Amino acid sequence: MTSTVLAGVDGSPQSTAAARWAATEAVRRGASLRLVHAWPWLTDGVSSFAEPDTLPDAVRRILAEAAEDVRGPHPELAVETDAVLDAPVDGLVAAAEEAELLVLGSRGRGGFTGLLLGSVSRSVAGRSPVPVVVVREAGAEAAGEVVVGVDAHAPEAEVLDFAFREAALRGARVRAVHGWELPPVFGYAGGAVPAAELTQLEALEAELLTLALAGPRERHQGVEVVEDVQLGAARALVEASAGAALVVVGRGRRPIELGPRLGRVAHAVLHHTEAPVAVVPHG
Repeated sequence: MTSTVLAGVDGSPQSTAAARWAATEAVRRGASLRLVHAWPWLTDGVSSFAEPDTLPDAVRRILAEAAEDVRGPHPELAVETDAVLDAPVDGLVAAAEEAELLVLGSRGRGGFTGLLLGSVSRSVAGRSPVPVVVVREAGAEAAGEVVVGVDAHAPEAEVLDFAFREAALRGARVRAVHGWELPPVFGYAGGAVPAAELTQLEALEAELLTLALAGPRERHQGVEVVEDVQLGAARALVEASAGAALVVVGRGRRPIELGPRLGRVAHAVLHHTEAPVAVVPHG
């Protein structure tokens, strides 16, 4: 059975970038591409809401334009279009149940200029049952490393394997970034950490990262890995993302009743990096 990459489209430049990124990814994976538009009310650019009898035409136009755009550079790609008559977050999360990857633009048509991440993308990334890639208009496709955030104290195989597979698809290397924090005792002391102790702590964190990567290295032996240990998890990942092909972060699965949940690091990376960001559910 052919796997499917899903892309949410709404006619915005960001969703166009997402559809193009998703098409390239589908070709890499030997998958089909499904373009979905989910919105219960459509704006026609003049009025706040479209009349019910204009809804099908507006949906078809958005989907047809997106499909035509991606078929140009990928004529061999199987492309399906579909309209989900539901609220964006609920509709996209439900549609993702039948895909292996969901790709979204960072902001939709209703986003405020200047915001790097819209509420729909944030909410879907926090609830999706499959990995979600959030793509910016200006960072849709770039050569470079696949950067993955690693908690060396509690590594997640699902997140690491996703990053290694993406690197293998691109012929790229993985940069495994473990951002660590000083133990609370140093904060209580209120002074600078002695250089010797800082060196010892960093060496211990580097050893933990090496151990955390042993399994993925064994499972993906053809992928080159760079180990990167820095103080400060969010800052380290954002800095490492410059020029990256993809940044991969994890998100723990929680019952939907609790609402969308993105950790501090994932939230910071989604808001501050220009590279495409993959949020991978785990646990």
